[in-house]
Amino acid sequence: MKTVLITGANRGIGLALARRFTSRGDTVIGVCRNASKDLEATGARVEAGIDVTDGQALAKLAGRLGDTRIDVLVLNAGILGREKLGEIDEDGFESMRRQFEVNAIGPLRVAQALLGQMSEGAKIGIVTSRMGSVADNGSGGAYGYRASKAAVNAVGKSLALDLKPRGIAVFLLHPGYVATDMVGGTGDVSPEQSATQLVERLDSLSLEQSGTFWHANGSELPW
Repeated sequence: MKTVLITGANRGIGLALARRFTSRGDTVIGVCRNASKDLEATGARVEAGIDVTDGQALAKLAGRLGDTRIDVLVLNAGILGREKLGEIDEDGFESMRRQFEVNAIGPLRVAQALLGQMSEGAKIGIVTSRMGSVADNGSGGAYGYRASKAAVNAVGKSLALDLKPRGIAVFLLHPGYVATDMVGGTGDVSPEQSATQLVERLDSLSLEQSGTFWHANGSELPW
């Protein structure tokens, strides 16, 4: 049995991951801004009121966790904007800035805040997107989301190198095109299907593969 901490755990992919991990007997800590009845129903320990862009909130979270040892850290919290060239007003640029704070800097804030709780040999899964792949970009647009996910891929690679001496592996994980509220319920896979595949990737990948970029279905993705 492992202790798993998941950010953005109150809905969507994060909630599905909480359900998947708890169903197999793992201890789950669900971190979120706002608690949900669905998350509470999983039996996870709920840590609400945590914004991944708030350093003080994260410091308090680390304090409440105390001596808890985290075996798997899933950095899932994220937001999506859809900026189009020629139509990006000041609100659009503000949205891009917010996406960087949540999607790219947020995971680094959380990882740094919880360094003291990470077990030797732990794993960190950063839920990124293939939209952050420069080589895979064939449609343009979505400037803030694409750039913030490319940035978090770079963050994850550096984390992998910095944490390898502690035996902590870091993986960049694309969940697939998942039918969540964030994309209006459209998508090719359900949150449950995506969560199952993401857990399989975290189980199967090893320290030797730390710092690599994977689709939830098991195929390696280009940078």
